[in-house]
Amino acid sequence: MAALAIRPDGHYVDATFGRGGHAAAILAKLGPTGSLLALDRDPNAAEWAKAKFADDGRFQFVWSRFSKLADSVAERGLSGRLNGVLLDLGVSSPQLDDPAAHWINRVDEAELERVLVEFGEERFHRRIVRAIIAARRQAPIGTTGRLAAIIASAVPTREAGKHPATRVFQAIRIAINEELYELSVVLPQTVQVLAPGGRLAVISFHSLEDRIVKQFMRKQARGRELPLDLPVAGGPQGVTLRPVGSLARPANLEIAHNPRARSALLRVAERV
Repeated sequence: MAALAIRPDGHYVDATFGRGGHAAAILAKLGPTGSLLALDRDPNAAEWAKAKFADDGRFQFVWSRFSKLADSVAERGLSGRLNGVLLDLGVSSPQLDDPAAHWINRVDEAELERVLVEFGEERFHRRIVRAIIAARRQAPIGTTGRLAAIIASAVPTREAGKHPATRVFQAIRIAINEELYELSVVLPQTVQVLAPGGRLAVISFHSLEDRIVKQFMRKQARGRELPLDLPVAGGPQGVTLRPVGSLARPANLEIAHNPRARSALLRVAERV
């Protein structure tokens, strides 16, 4: 919330509504003329938004992928006027249950191994793949709880403070949601929709996601660097963002209250 530097009369987008935790925190800081637009592709999130914020005239929800950010903002006449955009790339368990069950019971062995290696960077990928294939032969894997137990039984060692299924669930989420592609599409759109001085805050939970965010922000902060031998005065052209602070991680106290935050990485940039 501090990174977004919320103004009471500002216009904001929570592009990953989830179950509305960040949306509620933003609305609490907005005055009567402020507004919040929330996006989420999860149908259950739409029902949650309706139940939680239906009576708040400052709030609007769009059932959409976050890669449609620019279109959703333009339809409301807010392009270039937003004071902040938040992307929280985490996921709640209800969002994974049904799609994960569908995917995990149908994916072939080679594709499952590729996903765990490429998106999960899981060193025990072969053991886990064998365990999943064997388990689903006995009965379909219907819940995240059963899948987590299968993975835990296949992993010989544990990372301190981390469930052995964490990397696998991250990999499945990225594969199902095409999230790396979605992220690469939405980041340039944030530059279009933010007003000068508007903030972009991105919370990621995976090194691949964070790398994309870091490289994007650095590129936008560098602008177009012209060859040194060109007779052009001035610095780089086309600078659109400036980094705000450095990479932020949760403090121990926050992790104690919210263990899921332990791997969260926050990067912030401001529109110039």
